[in-house]
Amino acid sequence: MKIKGKIVAVVITVVFAVIFLSSTYTLKENEFGLIKQFGKVVETKQDAGLYFKKPFIQSVMNLPKDEQLYDLASSDVITSDKKSMIADCYVVWQIIDPLKYYQTLKSTSNAESRIDILVYNSMKNVISSTTQDEVIRGKDGTLSAKVMESLSGNSIEQYGISINLVEMKLLDLPEDNKGAVYSRMISERNKIAAQYTAEGESEAQQIRNDVDYQVRIVLSNAQKEAKTIIAEGEAEYMKIIQDAYNSPDRKEFYQFLRGLEATKTSLSEGTMIIIDDEYKIIDNLKLSEGEQKVIAPTQDVEE
Repeated sequence: MKIKGKIVAVVITVVFAVIFLSSTYTLKENEFGLIKQFGKVVETKQDAGLYFKKPFIQSVMNLPKDEQLYDLASSDVITSDKKSMIADCYVVWQIIDPLKYYQTLKSTSNAESRIDILVYNSMKNVISSTTQDEVIRGKDGTLSAKVMESLSGNSIEQYGISINLVEMKLLDLPEDNKGAVYSRMISERNKIAAQYTAEGESEAQQIRNDVDYQVRIVLSNAQKEAKTIIAEGEAEYMKIIQDAYNSPDRKEFYQFLRGLEATKTSLSEGTMIIIDDEYKIIDNLKLSEGEQKVIAPTQDVEE
């Protein structure tokens, strides 16, 4: 009887433990909890902690709160100028309403399939309205921003999820026409560079012409001012001379000095000068050693 009692006690303990374990569940910080009863969601939990449920007839489905990464397969897209390109991107998405998510998608695979369709259609619409050159220039993030803007009008929230980021991993040309496109782009860039160079040279020449014109004006004004100053100086000089020799005696002395200077300047070794004996400076003229002075009456010279 004691053994039977112990067995019954153990069985009862096990039953109570199973009932307790089947009536409790826990949620982590990064999880949603959906309480299902006979396959229908009757309650949702969003906060972490320990919870109770009806044992055996209710079950718990845990869904992640964290952002999830989905890598789309590479696909061909056509630009507005009918050029083929290869696009490869990834998506960062997140569950924001666990009840809507379960009711519309139920699983991660269905969610990724829906995201694949929505993102590809948005990307195709954006690229199909953009030229190939604009698509290539849009690698800096402009194209991804346009795809995100296009997705905002697709009511992705109706599935209980949000797309937080669409980023291009690869946006390139097919191998069969990559060389031709690169050659055309190089030619266009060279043409633009040549145009910029020509405009720069034209502007530089205009600047040089303007500078040369300004230099000529400055030089002309400087020469004019210099001549004016020289003329004023000479006038002042003549005025000083006139004031210095304004008497007959001073005038005669000045004329004597001027004649002496002129005569001395004209003399050189072996020079012969014939001077009238009445020339006033003859007695005061000093010749250099080796020079000859020939004095003869003017009448003799004429004879």
